[in-house]
Amino acid sequence: MSNADEATKRKPRGTGRRLHGAIAHKLGIAILSGEFAPGDTLSGEVAFSEALDVSRSAYREAVRVLAAKGLVESRPKAGTRVLPRSRWNLLDPEVLAWAFAGEPDMAFIRSLFELRGIIEPAAAALAAERRTRDDLKAIKDALAGMSRHTLATDAGRAADRDFHDAILRATRNAPLMVLSASIGSAVTWTTQFKQRARDLPRNPIPDHRRVLDAIAASDPAAAADAMRLLVDQALDDTQTSMMK
Repeated sequence: MSNADEATKRKPRGTGRRLHGAIAHKLGIAILSGEFAPGDTLSGEVAFSEALDVSRSAYREAVRVLAAKGLVESRPKAGTRVLPRSRWNLLDPEVLAWAFAGEPDMAFIRSLFELRGIIEPAAAALAAERRTRDDLKAIKDALAGMSRHTLATDAGRAADRDFHDAILRATRNAPLMVLSASIGSAVTWTTQFKQRARDLPRNPIPDHRRVLDAIAASDPAAAADAMRLLVDQALDDTQTSMMK
């Protein structure tokens, strides 16, 4: 085999966005699952790129993605080190996806529900005060999609995400609206996680309908109470699922 043939054979598989995204996905799951712990140093770019048969530039791009999400820090000569968990952007939708690609612990899942329990009841109350006709239609359409497709399907879970997103948007509060992607991801992944091995323990559609009815009635207190009950019961369903 000529030198040219050998070089062609050993050429890494590319540097495109899809490739470095796949590397970031692999490393992200490894970090979130604990395979790499805070303080650990990742393999050098030469060793890692050769092990996966990818270009060094693709590996560097993947590390930049992880660094932007607070998972790692790269320094000249010191390498790439996993940062403390307190630095991780755990509300980043992609980081949430990596967490649920493995087996997230109950403490992390509970913390997501605690966050939802703080934010979503208050958001539902604001939505009851400020919603427009278009907001109400978006919430109704999302609930209809949940009922039609069920939460056992991707389409149903997408409708569930749209339901919570529409409520946050109805608050007319810009910082709350920014959280819609994170809250939506938390809703989607916890719903998918709790039914990974079995059907949902009960039908959650009536819980959502009570939230809609309170918002439609412009009743902030009832909307907050209904949303608080929805989140609490979703946590109970998740805990029940994990014990099976």
